[in-house]
Amino acid sequence: MSGARVTPGTGLANVATGVPLLDHLLVELATAGRFDLSLEIEPDEPVAEVDAAGAAIGQALQPRLRPGAHGHGVMISVEALAMVIIEASGTALVASNADLTGAGGLGTDLAARFLASLAEAAALTLHVRLIEGENTDHVLEAMFKALGVALSEATADSAHR
Repeated sequence: MSGARVTPGTGLANVATGVPLLDHLLVELATAGRFDLSLEIEPDEPVAEVDAAGAAIGQALQPRLRPGAHGHGVMISVEALAMVIIEASGTALVASNADLTGAGGLGTDLAARFLASLAEAAALTLHVRLIEGENTDHVLEAMFKALGVALSEATADSAHR
């Protein structure tokens, strides 16, 4: 059974998606966002596993996102610099200037698929801007770290709900 648990914490991550690159990126996301993440995805085709991971995390986060909540993150990974801004708008939308087709050997944009599934499940508007970066691995790390920071900020007041 696929499912995720996201809780305030220290950045501990127990992730098994079936896509090693995505596992690594989700650990980076949890560490940068300083929340604990537990995620297990049922084995399937890699693209389906990416979609399922985004949906599971979005479903886990959705109850912690008050309407209109927003967050932003700007992070680096070596030479890459990325910015992510999110809003719990009720409208699932991803606007990005990064095309990472082929990263991770999937023949598709792993980040775009993950972000689209996350946005749909959590009803988020996400803006992703790659400011600098040539190395695909570093670009992905910067993007996921920035997303972790943005998600942490957007859910920060959940303890007061």
